[in-house]
Amino acid sequence: MTLALGAALAMTACSSSDDKDGVADKSPTVAQSPTATASADPKETAKKEAIAAYEAYWQEMEKLYADPTGKSAHLDQYAASAALKNAQGDAKRAHDGGNIIIGKVTIADSTVTKTDPTGRIPNVTLSNCLDISKWETVDAKTKKPANLPDNRLLKYLIVSTVEKYPEGWRVTRDEPQGKSC
Repeated sequence: MTLALGAALAMTACSSSDDKDGVADKSPTVAQSPTATASADPKETAKKEAIAAYEAYWQEMEKLYADPTGKSAHLDQYAASAALKNAQGDAKRAHDGGNIIIGKVTIADSTVTKTDPTGRIPNVTLSNCLDISKWETVDAKTKKPANLPDNRLLKYLIVSTVEKYPEGWRVTRDEPQGKSC
C-alpha cells in the first residue's frame, strides 16, 4: 500500500510554497540526538522522541504536498525507506495532476503500541487518528477546490513505524488502516 494518504489524498490538495498567506518555509525543529539523561527510562525517551519526529514528519508532508515543485520540504530529515518513497511518489502524482494540498493535518490520539529502544535498529510503533479534513486539494493555478469523492475518509486510523537512524528518528512506514476514528 502506498503512503497512508495515497487513497485519502488521491486528489486532495497541497499548498504552494509561493502562497501569499505568509506560511513559513522553515522546517520544524526536532531533537535528533538523545536528549535524556543517563537515569531516564530509555523506553520513555524513545517514545517522546519518536512522537516528536512523527509530528515534524507531518509538518513536512504539508509543505511537500503544498509546493508543486516539492522543493520546499525536507521530508528526508523525518522519513526514510517506504514512507519517504511513498510520500514523494504520491505528492508527485498530485502535482502532475495539477493539484496541491493546502491547510493542516491534525494528529490525534497518538498511542505507542510497541517500543524497542535497544534493538539493532531502535524503533517505536505508533497508532494515530489522522485528520485531513482541513487539508484541501485545490488546483495549483486557480486554487479552486478539486472534485473529490464524498465518501472518502477524512479522519482515519494510521499505524506508523519510526526508527532511530544515526541522523535521528525517521518514519519508515505509514499505513492507513481503512477505518475511521
